Amino acid sequence: MLKQTLQQKLLQKLSPQQIQFIKLLQVPTVSLDARIKEELEENPALEDGSLANMNEPVEEYPDKDPDDDFNAEESNYEDEFSVDEYIQEDDYKDYGGGYDSDDDDNKKEMPIAIQDSFFENLQNQLDLLALSNKDYLIGQQIIGSLDDDGYLRRPIPSLIDDLAFSQNVIVEEKDVEEMLRIIQEFDPAGIGARSLQECLAIQLRKKDQENPVIQKAMQVVENYLEEFTKKHYDKIEKQLGVNSEELRDIVNEILKLNPKPGDSGAAAGKQLHIIPDFHISNNDGVLHLTLNGRNAPELRVSRSYQEMFEHYEKAEKNDKKMREAVQFVKQKLDSAKWFIDAIKQRQQTLLKTMNAIMEYQYEYFLTGDDRMLKPMILKDIADRIEMDISTVSRVANSKYVQTEFGTFLLKSFFSEAIQTESGEEVSNKEVKKILEECIANEDKRKPLADEKLTEILKEKGYSIARRTVAKYREAMNIPVARLRKEL
Repeated sequence: MLKQTLQQKLLQKLSPQQIQFIKLLQVPTVSLDARIKEELEENPALEDGSLANMNEPVEEYPDKDPDDDFNAEESNYEDEFSVDEYIQEDDYKDYGGGYDSDDDDNKKEMPIAIQDSFFENLQNQLDLLALSNKDYLIGQQIIGSLDDDGYLRRPIPSLIDDLAFSQNVIVEEKDVEEMLRIIQEFDPAGIGARSLQECLAIQLRKKDQENPVIQKAMQVVENYLEEFTKKHYDKIEKQLGVNSEELRDIVNEILKLNPKPGDSGAAAGKQLHIIPDFHISNNDGVLHLTLNGRNAPELRVSRSYQEMFEHYEKAEKNDKKMREAVQFVKQKLDSAKWFIDAIKQRQQTLLKTMNAIMEYQYEYFLTGDDRMLKPMILKDIADRIEMDISTVSRVANSKYVQTEFGTFLLKSFFSEAIQTESGEEVSNKEVKKILEECIANEDKRKPLADEKLTEILKEKGYSIARRTVAKYREAMNIPVARLRKEL
């Protein structure tokens, strides 16, 4: 049976301008240039003011209030447009002023080192060998099947099938095994291994085989690798018939080996280039905050599009094509204006948020001592700047600040509070710092267990459960006491 009802709902929807601002806010400085270039390519009504003739009168829009939520809705098409909304003769050169845009370091491009990749290096070594066409194809197949760590994880029969289907080459398993042994002699040592045990053994075979330490190390790798990884040194001593001093030399020899030989060649490519969004300087005890100049691009509305709109505004609007042209130009002008406003609000939000963080953690930014960090959560900053927690989260999760003692992600300054026995609230980072110092100064022959670390913290006035100590230790990538043991 059909039924008609009337229902009221209260919904909150984001306008296109708000969505654009949110997306721009979470973009880090290193990616902002690409985002602006993308907008410049898509919208011909938007121009890069730094590349344009600065003697021409250009478009300027008044600064928006930092707390403006872009609540204006898109207006419907009207027959009459006011050219005054888009054509202004004010000087636009002040846009982006007040930021450290004159910093020469921000304008310099980082030099890029040109070097062969890991796989290119192996291919170059393969090209130097005098091989038959079949062996060369097998070698190429093996090199192409290595993973980023330099291991051959695929079984030999799979390589044989690949050669048969892709290269139309029929080979025997012994042919692939022989070619694999040749590639295992390539640099870096350990390449082409099918397991960690084989990788370490390949590297040891390239060392002096007459050395008794190397001989014993080979026995450990081949027969007692599991005991070695679990640091059951007493069992290894009994099996090899060596004392602690001799075992220490053997262990040190194994620790010199590279468990991921392929990773060394790819390490440079995995490093991320961090461009700080903020700079904090200490001028005789007074902190000074500046925003990276790349966050303040010189954008403006195109003069040619303004003149085009002025021409259409004076033209006859009864023509359908003319009306469509006016609507198109207006849409591009609005889009350019919204993007400039979003960039401005992004700058103001970044500065407002970082300034609140700096004021909250003032003692820390003066000294750089982690113990000076106060407990701080996203709500603390959101209340100070009167913005939503999600806005602070977007800033903290993707922005970096450069200080006199390093460059840090803003998220690292946030921490939970822990109450001491005296009732004082301290940051959990202070507890982590104490744990780190205790572990760094421990006797490596008898490392401190989590229970002992818990007792030390209680003596210092921090009443924390053992499982919490274990959680902090794991967060700092510190292994358990047994795996920290040294001879």
